[in-house]
Formats: sequence, C-alpha cells, structure tokens
Amino acid sequence: MTTATRPAAAAGSRSLAVQLLWITVAWNVIEGVIAVTSGLFARSVALVGFGLDSFIEVTAALILLWRLNLPDHDERAERREHAAHRVVGVTFMALAAYIFAQAAYTLASGERPEGSGVGLGLAIVSLILMPGIGLLKQRNAQKMRSRALIAESKETLICSYLSVTLLIGLGANAALGWWWADIAAALAMVPWILKEGLEGLRGEGCEDDGDSC
Repeated sequence: MTTATRPAAAAGSRSLAVQLLWITVAWNVIEGVIAVTSGLFARSVALVGFGLDSFIEVTAALILLWRLNLPDHDERAERREHAAHRVVGVTFMALAAYIFAQAAYTLASGERPEGSGVGLGLAIVSLILMPGIGLLKQRNAQKMRSRALIAESKETLICSYLSVTLLIGLGANAALGWWWADIAAALAMVPWILKEGLEGLRGEGCEDDGDSC
C-alpha cells in the first residue's frame, strides 16, 4: 500500500514544482519588462538592474523546467545543466559590472535619476508575491528532496531582498528627493548578484540527492 502511494505523491510534487516554476517565469518576464522600461525612462540604475536580474531568474527557472522534463540520473543532462548554470553565472557577473559602470557614469555625468511611481508599485507587488511563492517552492522542494529546486526556491526568497532595496531607494528618491538613494539601492544589490554569479560559475546549486532534479 505504501509502495503504491509514493509514486503518486512524487508525481504531485513534481507537477507542483513545474507549476510554480512557470509562475516564476511569467511573473519575472512581466517584472523585467516593466522594470527595465520604467527604469530607462527614469534613468534609474536600481530599476534597470532589478529588471535585468528578473530576466536572469527567468533563465534559471527555464533551466530547471528543462531538467524536470528529462529522465533522472541522465549524465549528459547533468553536464549540460552544469554548463547552463555557468552561463547564468557569467550573466550575473556581467550584471554586477553593468551596475558598477552605470552607477559610476551617473555620478560622473550628474544625471540624477527621477522618481518612478511605476517602479515603486512594482517593488511593492513583488515584495508581497515573492516571499509566499518562495516558501511554497521551498516546502515542495524539500518533500521532493531536490537540492536544485531548494536552491532555486532560496533564490526566489532572497529576491525579496532586492525588492526591499529597490523600494527603499525609489521611495527615498520620490519622498525626500534623495536621488543618490537610487544608486545606493543599485549597489546594495551587487553583493547578492555576485554571490549568485560565483555559485553559477562553480556549478553549485544544481546537485541533487538522487530522487529528482
């Protein structure tokens, strides 16, 4: 009886994982388009960086979706997954370099970022949605005993940190006229981005205990 029920439970967990990953992809695409577009109009380094990070997260989620559709313990798939995560790592490092360069240019040129009501709204919505989705992902990933999915769920949870820094930066600029808060918020994103980039380059976060990936 126990043997008969375990496959069904595993299938249900995998199905939920796929659904949550697709939700992540859909939201991050919307978030990325809005953030980059409004960020360019407002000349906001923080908003553009936040939006570009969203697109990188889309790539990471798509890698896992691709992996979930492949047979377990496929050595070729594992090698390709590691390679894909390294590409994501390089992209994160490039984003960190962009934020540093754009922040330096903004300070040198004297172009002050403008306030963005759209960006503020986006940060608030993201801060409301992403922690709940991240916790649901984490619980399901732990039941599946998948390190790859657990790592991805932690990325979703930590993304709330980016939403907080964005909200503080844009809020300070809009309410107090502290234009430099936008740049400070962008630079505050860099440690997390570098951490993700280094883990991707090392191929970390995509190992599995053996049940699923």
